[in-house]
Amino acid sequence: MTYDLETIVSDAIAIRRDIHAHPELAYQEHRTAALVADALNALGMEVQTGIGGTGVVGTLRRGTSPRSIGLRADMDALPFQEEGCPAHASTAPGIFHGCGHDGHTAMLLGAARHLATQGHFDGIVHFIFQPAEEGLGGAKAMIEDGLFDRYPCDAVFALHNWPDLPAGTIHTRPGPIMAAGDRFEIVITGKGGHAAQPHHTPDAILTAASVITQLNTIVSRRVPPTELAVLSVTKMEGGQTHSVMPAQVRLTGTVRSFNPSVQDIIEGAMREIAAGTATATGTAIEVIYTRYYPATINDPQAAQAALAAARLVTPDVAEAPHPAFTSEDFAFMLQRCPGAYIWLGQGEGQSPPPLHNPFYDFNDAIIGTGIGWFSALASTLLPVD
Repeated sequence: MTYDLETIVSDAIAIRRDIHAHPELAYQEHRTAALVADALNALGMEVQTGIGGTGVVGTLRRGTSPRSIGLRADMDALPFQEEGCPAHASTAPGIFHGCGHDGHTAMLLGAARHLATQGHFDGIVHFIFQPAEEGLGGAKAMIEDGLFDRYPCDAVFALHNWPDLPAGTIHTRPGPIMAAGDRFEIVITGKGGHAAQPHHTPDAILTAASVITQLNTIVSRRVPPTELAVLSVTKMEGGQTHSVMPAQVRLTGTVRSFNPSVQDIIEGAMREIAAGTATATGTAIEVIYTRYYPATINDPQAAQAALAAARLVTPDVAEAPHPAFTSEDFAFMLQRCPGAYIWLGQGEGQSPPPLHNPFYDFNDAIIGTGIGWFSALASTLLPVD
């Protein structure tokens, strides 16, 4: 059976809204994974579930060529409350597709349907539906579970909707496209005591203030000006009442960069600041620094292939002038396999809600463009000779 593109897009929109109404957190995407597997099985594909937890891979073979590509979408939602009121609003309290992974999954399913019923290519396409992109490394889990050993790919591709770009626009670039994501915690321990007698105890709050000030000099004074980096302290915890000096204060924050050597500089400087400040203030300071996502680095040739495929489906295609400081665990896949990651614009109006905003909703108007781009990659990279 074949389907016209209009029907495929209409059905993909319905799937997207169903997934949006039934969001699932990282490694809990059981309903979503079952929906994906059922759709791929209905197309007659080879389907494997449970990869890296709740990941799904469907394989479509056409012709005789051994060439292969991977097309990836993420499936997980975020742990916060939706505040918009679409007809397809989340039915799960405190869980919300606030990053558009519902749209990514629907577009890749639409492309699978299009390629399975009328795609013109010669080779192998692996449709990779990944769990746990939001901070828990689902891509890494799938790789460790043998993703590219079981489903070898000559190149792998993914997209992310991008509210900062006009709807239907496609941007990418060779080299860095998304930043490495690091998380830090700094635990400052004094002794605690009476607020009226501060001379009896090291002041953990004052020490924390000093540490924060010094942290904000690292990028400007330690990192070479030719490199890009961001360091932000995002959380401070300490104290319970007005008359007690707390024994402990905890700082939390993030570092974003594109070069491993810059990560080394920042982490080293942070530890030096902690050690020196601890000596100066009589406190104990522990630094816990976690590099959870590497930078997302596009293969130059794959990035050009992604742009070429994009030009077949939309006139609004350009090389991105600079990378973004947000992070993406597709980076792990690009460390193992050449490929590229694109931004698909979905912005409408003067100030569309950004990603991770409680009023965000995926723009269904771009689903046809996403389906077209995924499909065009197969036809251009796996041509019929």
